[in-house]
Amino acid sequence: MTTRRDALLVLADGEVYEGEAVGAEPPGGVASGEVVFNTVLTGYQEVLTDPSYAGQVIAFTYPHIGNYGVTAADHESRRPACRGVVVRDLTRRRSNWRSDEELDAWLTRFGVPGIAGVDTRRLTRHIRDAGAMPGAFGTADEATLLAAAKEEPGTDRADLVATVTTAEPYLVGSGPRKVVAYDFGIKAAILRHLGTFATVEVVPASTPAADVLARRPDGVFLSNGPGDPAAVPYAVEAIRAIGEEAPDLPVFGICLGHQLMARASGGDTYKLPFGHHGGNHPVRRTGGGAVEITSHNHNFAVAEGSVPGTRVTHVNLNDGVVEGLAVEGRPWTSVQYHPEAGPGPSDASYLFTEFQEALER
Repeated sequence: MTTRRDALLVLADGEVYEGEAVGAEPPGGVASGEVVFNTVLTGYQEVLTDPSYAGQVIAFTYPHIGNYGVTAADHESRRPACRGVVVRDLTRRRSNWRSDEELDAWLTRFGVPGIAGVDTRRLTRHIRDAGAMPGAFGTADEATLLAAAKEEPGTDRADLVATVTTAEPYLVGSGPRKVVAYDFGIKAAILRHLGTFATVEVVPASTPAADVLARRPDGVFLSNGPGDPAAVPYAVEAIRAIGEEAPDLPVFGICLGHQLMARASGGDTYKLPFGHHGGNHPVRRTGGGAVEITSHNHNFAVAEGSVPGTRVTHVNLNDGVVEGLAVEGRPWTSVQYHPEAGPGPSDASYLFTEFQEALER
């Protein structure tokens, strides 16, 4: 059995956590990024391959990670976009008939560094109190890691969408309707849902509105993605132009797409103290009062009351964050959470049905 080397995780405020190196060896023994925690009990592979984690180091609060290995069938993108992973106990032996590979070997193959043996309960409590912040980890000495953590810029005002979007358009699905989907970091599960009722053309994040409308779609989808929505002004401008040129065209946004739609409608966004990252957030529909158990992954949110001409359709019961919007007079809707995920297991899948119905009107 391979012997693991001692490693440290050092946050920008000087907090130090001991552990052992797993996954890939980072250059110079140092990996850095914005450290956030995720509370999912299962689905670590889907989390690690979610492009929305670009620029971030993911700390899992669940103590045992890697139990069921990994399989290519569960990838949400071609490869992980995160900067690294922090776990309490990385399982050395997988146990699942579907698995193709050990998680440790998978991390190494994709060049993702990690640190195991960390007191993730202590780390999570600190981030909840102090907020998400830059950190560095690896086999380098403490002083080197602290310097790297302080130099790490984090995700504020960084265009991380440009690092994960597709370079060229491509088609997915074979449904009768036509949807153009902006790829701000789109997940495979979203495309599977859309592909059941539409032929989806996925386009780069920088695609102008005129190019989208020239395709004569029945609707436009705004995907999830990483980072600060204020750092993607070209996407906001394209969405605004679509609304001006084709106000009756259905638009549906998820996560970052929700935030970008809000900004295109005149609203503001802000950074949450430590974000929403997990699979058990209760969200209430403002109309009927039904509560959905939902999956989340975002550090930014829409400022309540800042978006003119809209109504709030969903609210997070943990902290009151705006979780859904509908634009008055337009077939535009969006949600902050991930209805393609299944923690409820399918509490929010009706949103795709509503988008389908909007395409057919």
